[in-house]
Amino acid sequence: MWDKLALILLIIGGVNWGLVGIFEFDLVSWLFGGTTSILSRAVYILVAISAVWCISLLFRQEAVATERE
Repeated sequence: MWDKLALILLIIGGVNWGLVGIFEFDLVSWLFGGTTSILSRAVYILVAISAVWCISLLFRQEAVATERE
């Protein structure tokens, strides 16, 4: 469950960064009232935590593949 939630948040963050890079439009900021609003900052923090969490996916997938052999 936590892996899927982290991946969903990373997708949201990735799409947001794509919009910033291509169109200079920050969707999270627009939805939640600016980059300094509490809600925007909470989303940014959750995306960052998700990215750190997903680092473990790189190592867990390899461990699972090794156990099956």
